Amino acid sequence: MVLVFAESVNGTFKKAAFEAVTYGYQTAEVLGVACEAIVLGKAEDAGVLGKYGAAKVHQVADDSLNQLDGQVYAAVIAAAVEQLGAKVVILSHTSTGKSILGRLAARLNAGSVPAANAVPTNEGGVFAVRKPVYSGKAFANIAISSDIKLVSVTGNSIPPVEVAGEVAVSALDIAVPASRITVKEVSRMEGVTPLPEAELVVSAGRGMKGPENWGIIEALAEELGATTACSRPVSDVGWRPHHEHVGQTGIAIRPNLYIAAGISGAIQHLAGVNSSKTIVVINKDPEAPFFKAADYGVVGDLFDVVPRLTEAIRKHKQG
Repeated sequence: MVLVFAESVNGTFKKAAFEAVTYGYQTAEVLGVACEAIVLGKAEDAGVLGKYGAAKVHQVADDSLNQLDGQVYAAVIAAAVEQLGAKVVILSHTSTGKSILGRLAARLNAGSVPAANAVPTNEGGVFAVRKPVYSGKAFANIAISSDIKLVSVTGNSIPPVEVAGEVAVSALDIAVPASRITVKEVSRMEGVTPLPEAELVVSAGRGMKGPENWGIIEALAEELGATTACSRPVSDVGWRPHHEHVGQTGIAIRPNLYIAAGISGAIQHLAGVNSSKTIVVINKDPEAPFFKAADYGVVGDLFDVVPRLTEAIRKHKQG
């Protein structure tokens, strides 16, 4: 059986959970087994996971699980794996999944593959998973031979697909260990799609010349319904918040569209964005390295190009 840990935030599921269940369902199809899901803490409408392929949804509804503690989550999920007899466990490759994967592998004596971007194969009984390596410049197929196998799936690599209807949610009786962490305050961005989940991203760099000019980037993002991002130098000098920094040392993203304005395209930045399906680069320097990675490039002053692009999109939407 394939067991998927479906993350919920404040009791609601985001796209990453549906992607993980879809990935789990497709993995179960390859193996010829069932796919089930587990949710921890408060989770509204958990039965909706059935739409994406979960034949059953199990819930451990202890209130202490409403706040993340990687050690506690790993202990509860490991107990569920043993109780349900799961042989493959799927997580989202989010900050939560990253905090759990290693601990879970140690508890279950299981092989693990983080950041997978393709459904596993099982040719000749060899369970293998593909993942990007060398900052996305190549791919590795990794075989897992342990009895229990763990995989975390990269966001935006497997689109959610509805294959069935909602299912009933059953309570899972598992003792929840006491947490050694006290959460005093939780601060989350509201009303903005997080970068790892964003399908459209508008980003800018030092070519903006200063934080006071960021309005044209935000206007373009608003017209597109996109999330804003930035390069590391911009976040380092405080022009933009650090949670917007994308790149090798920031957040790695895989949007359907990535627009980069005033970013030269250093290798460290490319490492975090080169998995984007379509890259559009706006830069007045025709020799900017980013053009080599771009699907579309505009050589021009971003202070002229970006407002004109925003206006063109606005007129297109109105027409």
